[in-house]
Amino acid sequence: MNILGLSAFYHDSAAALVQRGDIAAAAQEERFTRKRHDSSFPAKAVSYCLRAGRLTPGDLDAVVFYEKPLIKAERLLETYLGTAPSGLQSFIAAIPTWLSEKANIARVIRKEMGREFKAPVLFTEHHESHAASAFFPSPFDEAAILTVDGVGEWATTTIGAGKGHTIRINEEIHFPHSLGLLYSAFTYYTGFKVNSGEYKVMGLAPYGEPRYAALIYEHLIELRKDGSFWLNQEYFDYCAGLTMTNDRFSSLFGGPPRAPEARLTQKEMDLAASVQLVVEDAMMGLARRAHEISGSNNLCLAGGVALNCVANGKILRNGPFKNLWIQPAAGDAGGALGAALMVWHQMLDNPRTTNGKDSMKGSWLGPEYSDAEIASYLDSVCAVSEGLSDSDLADRVARLMADERILGWFRGRMEFGPRALGARSIIGDARSPDMQAQMNLKIKFRESFRPFAPCVLYDHVREYFEMDGESPYMLLVAPVAKDKQKPVTAAQEKLWGIDKLNVARSTIPAVTHVDYSARIQTVDPERHGMFHRMMQRFYELTGCPVIVNTSFNVRGEPIVCTPEDAYRCFMFTHIDALVLGNRLLLKENQPAMAGAADHLGKFKLD
Repeated sequence: MNILGLSAFYHDSAAALVQRGDIAAAAQEERFTRKRHDSSFPAKAVSYCLRAGRLTPGDLDAVVFYEKPLIKAERLLETYLGTAPSGLQSFIAAIPTWLSEKANIARVIRKEMGREFKAPVLFTEHHESHAASAFFPSPFDEAAILTVDGVGEWATTTIGAGKGHTIRINEEIHFPHSLGLLYSAFTYYTGFKVNSGEYKVMGLAPYGEPRYAALIYEHLIELRKDGSFWLNQEYFDYCAGLTMTNDRFSSLFGGPPRAPEARLTQKEMDLAASVQLVVEDAMMGLARRAHEISGSNNLCLAGGVALNCVANGKILRNGPFKNLWIQPAAGDAGGALGAALMVWHQMLDNPRTTNGKDSMKGSWLGPEYSDAEIASYLDSVCAVSEGLSDSDLADRVARLMADERILGWFRGRMEFGPRALGARSIIGDARSPDMQAQMNLKIKFRESFRPFAPCVLYDHVREYFEMDGESPYMLLVAPVAKDKQKPVTAAQEKLWGIDKLNVARSTIPAVTHVDYSARIQTVDPERHGMFHRMMQRFYELTGCPVIVNTSFNVRGEPIVCTPEDAYRCFMFTHIDALVLGNRLLLKENQPAMAGAADHLGKFKLD
C-alpha cells in the first residue's frame, strides 16, 4: 500500500511516501525549486517521491494532507470577528487565498496529481500529524508525546501518548496562546525574519543576559503549575494586524523593533537570552506535565519549537524522562510524513514493530545521484576531478581538513529536515581557531555570531561533551567537557557581545559557543558509513574525533540538492575542495565559471 503525505501552502512544503509502513522517501519543495521555505504545492517533491517508490499517481492508495483547512479557516474567521474591526486589513489580505486555494485543498491536490490519480484525499489534524511524526518513527514502543509550534488549526501545543501503533492526544493549548508565536514575536522584534530567523535568536542568546525575563513573566506570559501557559494579547499584533508585536510591546522593551540588517546591540542579545530562558522554562513545565500524564520514561517531540535544541538538551539533562527522541524534520515539513504514518498505523490499524532504533534511516530520504550522473554533469562544465576508492577518498579528505582546508561533502541521499547530517555538508577542522569566522564570513556569507555544530565519533562523545547517549540528528545542545575547556582571561571576560566569538574557549574552538555549549551530532559506523570512515581517518591523523559540520548552502539559499547545486556553491564561495560521490575536486584546478570571480570579489580572503 502506497500513501503520500503532503504539507503545503504555509511554510516548508514537503512530500513523504510511506510504502507498507516503510518510510521510502521525503523531501522539501525548496530543495528542488531553490526557493527557501517554498510554500507552494510541493509538485517537484511529489514527483521525486513517486520516482523513488517507482510509482505513478495511479499507484497511490491515498494522499493525505497534514491538517484540516476548513477548521483553520474557521479559526481565521473567528479571530477576525473577535478583533473586528482592527483585523480588517489582515483579513482582507488572507481571505481571498483561503477561498480560492486553501479551503479547496482536495481539489488542488487532484488537479496537481493529474487524471491518473483516483485514490481518496484524506486529512489529519495538524498536531496529530506532528505527534505521528514524533512517535511512529521513534525507537520506543510507548512514550509521552509533546508537540509545540506556532499554531495548527486551533492547537498550538499538545500533550499525548503513544503505544504500539496508536497515539492519543490528552491535552491541548489553543491559539492565541503559543510558545512558537511568542518566540516569533521576539524574532520579529530583534530584526530577524519570522518563520526562518528563530534559530538565529537561539544562536544569539548566549551573547546576552536574560535581563528582560522578569518583564516577560510580568507582562507577557503566565506559566501555570500544570504546565499550561497564557499570553497577554495586549502586547501582540498577530491576531489582528500584519506584524507580530504592537506599540505597547515596543514601549515595554524601550523602542521600536530593530531594522533588519541593522547593527546588533547588547539589547538584542539580552532580549534573545531572555525569551530563550522563558521558553526553556515553559518547555520544561510541559515536559513534566507529559510525564505526569503518561507515566512513561520516554518522550517524543515534534513541532517547530522542538527544533530549539538548547531547550531539548535541558529537558534531557534536567527533566523527568530517561530517553528523548525528536523528529529530525520537526517543523511543518515533517507533518507530511506524520500524516502518511497516521493513516497507515492509526486509521488503517496496521501494526508497528520496534527494535530499539528509529525508522528515519538517518533522515537521508531525499534524492541521490549515481557516479554516472555526477560524471556527466562534471563533464558538461569541464570540471577537473579525480575518482578515488573509498579508502583513498577518506584519507585525502582527512588530510585536507588537517591542513585547515574547507570541503563541501556531497554523497548519498539528501537529508530531510533543516539539518545537514553528512550527506550535504560543509566540513572542516574543529581544532582551528579561525574556522568559525572563515566559514561564516567567506563561505556561508552570514552573520558572524552564528555558531557551528560539531560531528563527533560516537565512541568519543563522552570525552568531549557532557552528554551520555547518541544525537544523530543534531537536535541536542550539551556543554563541552570541562577538561576540554579553556579558561578566559579577565580582559577576555570583559569583551562585548560578538567580540567574545574570537576567544578560543576549548580545544575544539570552531564548534564551541561563547557559553561553552555545542549542538552535537554523533557519528557511528552503522548509520553513517563513509562519513564515519572519513572521520575515523581524521582521528587517526590528528587525535581529534571532532569536525565542523554545517549545511551545504550559502545564506538565503536552501541546502544543495543536485551535483549542479553543489558545484555552483563550491565555485561561488571560498570552499577549497569538493567531494561529489567518489570524486574529489580542488578549487585551484577548476576552470573559471561565469560570475564566480565577481561574486567572490565581494568576500575577499584576508
